[in-house]
Amino acid sequence: MALLRSILFNVSYLIWSVVMHVVSLPLLLAPASWVWKAGHLWIDGTLLLLRVFCGLDHREIGLEHLPKGPAIIAAKHQSAWETLFLSRRLGQPAFILKRELLMIPLFGWFIRKVGMIAVDRAGKAAALKKMVRDANDAFAQGRQIIIFPEGTRVAPGEHRPYQPGIAALYGQLNVPVVPVALNSGLFWGKKAWVKKPGRIAIEYLPPIQPGLDRRAFMAELEARLEPAAKRLLTA
Repeated sequence: MALLRSILFNVSYLIWSVVMHVVSLPLLLAPASWVWKAGHLWIDGTLLLLRVFCGLDHREIGLEHLPKGPAIIAAKHQSAWETLFLSRRLGQPAFILKRELLMIPLFGWFIRKVGMIAVDRAGKAAALKKMVRDANDAFAQGRQIIIFPEGTRVAPGEHRPYQPGIAALYGQLNVPVVPVALNSGLFWGKKAWVKKPGRIAIEYLPPIQPGLDRRAFMAELEARLEPAAKRLLTA
């Protein structure tokens, strides 16, 4: 049954995505706010398809910890779900993402248009400096930053070392960092065809205020985020 429902979802999702991307092409000549509206419609449709075909919904914990002003959202990354959901929850956030995503036809054009922050992973110090500058520009536009500290999708229960990007942003931008734990990988695994029914849990943890040194910050972020992510595996 789950396989059949997942097939229906994946086919519908593919059709929905192709239609939205093609129909929205003229918006590349319009203001970025128009592209955001189309993107939100695409996300809303995708989340609806997940509920209808896969029986997959979500619940949020700790919404009171999300600041209204500039902040860095440091989230676990287990599936594509959180990239969609956090885009919708935060309005017009700027994701820190790998530069290669800009090269994807259609999709890459749209994320470039809305000002996502692309990082050259081979660029080292120069890439980090540019990332910080771009993040400052996003804050000036009233946007928040989303970064996945581990730098890639990681299966539930697993852990990879946190990358230097999150420390660079925290040290240079002087804004709170909100750790975000989730368990999306239990239902929508990395490269998994079958989506399982249930309720994804996403939890916003108390912000880490600016002012810590690099080592103390990284230790604090991991001490908050990893236990919360493990706890959600059985929530």
